[in-house]
Amino acid sequence: MAIKKRRLLNLGIPKGEALRVAQQAVHGAHQLGLGDDAIEDCLREVLERPQAALKDPVFDELARVLSQPRRPFPGRKDDIEPTGSVRSGGEPYRVRRENAPYRIWGTGLEEGALQQMANASRLPIAVRGALMPDAHQGYGLPIGGVLATRDAVIPYAVGVDIACRMKLTVLDIPVSALESRKDFLIGALNAEKRFGVGAGFKQRRRHKVMDEDWDFSSVVRQLKDKAWLQLGTSGSGNHFVEYGSLTVTDSSVGLEKGDYLAILSHSGSRGAGNMIATHFSKVALQAHPEIPRELSHLSWLDTTSHAGREYWSAMELMGRYAAANHALIHFHIAKALGADVLLDIENHHNFAWEEEHDGERVIVHRKGATPAQTGVFGIIPGNMADPAYIVRGRGVEASLNSASHGAGRRMSRKKAKQTINRKELEAYLTARKVKLLSAGLDEAPMAYKDINEVMAAQSDLVDVMGRFQPRIVKMAPGGERPED
Repeated sequence: MAIKKRRLLNLGIPKGEALRVAQQAVHGAHQLGLGDDAIEDCLREVLERPQAALKDPVFDELARVLSQPRRPFPGRKDDIEPTGSVRSGGEPYRVRRENAPYRIWGTGLEEGALQQMANASRLPIAVRGALMPDAHQGYGLPIGGVLATRDAVIPYAVGVDIACRMKLTVLDIPVSALESRKDFLIGALNAEKRFGVGAGFKQRRRHKVMDEDWDFSSVVRQLKDKAWLQLGTSGSGNHFVEYGSLTVTDSSVGLEKGDYLAILSHSGSRGAGNMIATHFSKVALQAHPEIPRELSHLSWLDTTSHAGREYWSAMELMGRYAAANHALIHFHIAKALGADVLLDIENHHNFAWEEEHDGERVIVHRKGATPAQTGVFGIIPGNMADPAYIVRGRGVEASLNSASHGAGRRMSRKKAKQTINRKELEAYLTARKVKLLSAGLDEAPMAYKDINEVMAAQSDLVDVMGRFQPRIVKMAPGGERPED
C-alpha cells in the first residue's frame, strides 16, 4: 500500500523538491520490502535529524534536501529541481593503488577461495585480512575469510547464517553411558531436539532473548514470530548435535585431566538470521551500483548510516538469539537426562566485531572463522566421525586474532552426493564406533578436509586443550536445502 502525498505532507515533508524526493524514497523503500509503518518511522527520523541520514542508502537524497537552506526561486517558491542522487553506503568503490595486505594459513586452498580473498583486498574500505586453513569458496568473502574494514560492515562477509555457533557442555554422566545407556541418550536427544528447514516447537520455548526489543526495525519485527517458533532448534546442512567423549589434556580449561561425556552442537540464527542477511545484502547492493560485478557480493553499509546501524543491531540480536538456541538445546537435553553441567564452552563465527588493530578501531568480519584472542577458549570441529578440538587462542595479530571454524569442505555438496555412497559412509562410521541417527551424504566425513591437517596448519594460532570424539550424531535428514 503506497503512502499518499497528503500523508507525506501531514508527516511534515515540505512541498516542492523535498516532497518529490520523499515520494521517490518511499517507492525505493517499498521495493526493498519495507511496510508503510516502517517507512513512516524512517521519514520521521529523517525529518528530525536529516544530518544523521545523509549516508542512508534509501533516504540519503531526502536528507540532503532537508539539510539545505531554503532557497526559493523567484516566481516558483522553493520548487527546486533535483540535481541527482548520490548513492551512499560508505566510501564509494575506487581502484586502489595497492591491495590491502592479508596472510594465508594452510596450503592447497582452492582457487575460488583465494580469488575471493584477493577480491576483498581490493575494496576501498579494506584495511587487512587473513585466510584460515579451512578456507573454501563462499559468497563474497570465502568461508574461512577474515577481513578488517574501516567504518563499514559487509553483510555477505558476515554470512547468511548470522552468528552460527558452537557449544560444548560436559555432563556428570560416566563416559561408559555412551555404550551402556545409548538408548537413553538417544531418546533424550530425539525428544528434545528439532532439525531442518522450518523446524520448530508447537509448545514454544522460553528465553529472555524474546523479551528484548524486536521493534527497532520493521524487518526484524516481522521475523519475531518465526524466530520464536524456531527457538531451540537446529537447521539443515552442517548443523548437528552430538554426544561424545571429551578428553581434557590441559586442566586450565576448567576440568581435571581425564575423560568426560559431553554434548556438542553447531547451529545459528535459523530462518530469521537468513532473512536479515538476505535483506541487508540487497540494501548494500543498492547502495553501491558502481561496484564491479565480481565484487558485488562484497557491497557494504556505512556503519554510521541508518541501514548500517539497523543491520548492526539486527546482527547483534541474532548473535544473542543463536546463543539462546544453544542454551535451550543443552538445557533441555541435560534436564531430560537428569544430569548436572560441569563445564560450558562456546564460540561463534559468521559475525562482525568492532576491535582495535594497528592502533585503529576497525570492523573485523570472521566468516567461517572464530575469535582466537589470547586466552579465549573455543571449539574447532572436524566432522561427524572425526574429532573436534577444544582450543585456547594465542592472540596472533597477523591473523587478526582468528582461527578456523572447523575442518572446511573439500567437496561441494553436489560432488559429495555424486561420489560418496551410503555403504562407504557406514563403513567409515563403524570403524570409528559412531552411531548416526540422521544426516545427508553431503555431510559425510569424506567431504571434509582432514581436521588434523587443519589444526597443524594453525598451530601458531591456538593451543589444544582437549579432544572431543563424536559417538552419537544427529543432523537434518538428507535432501533439505542447507542452512549453513
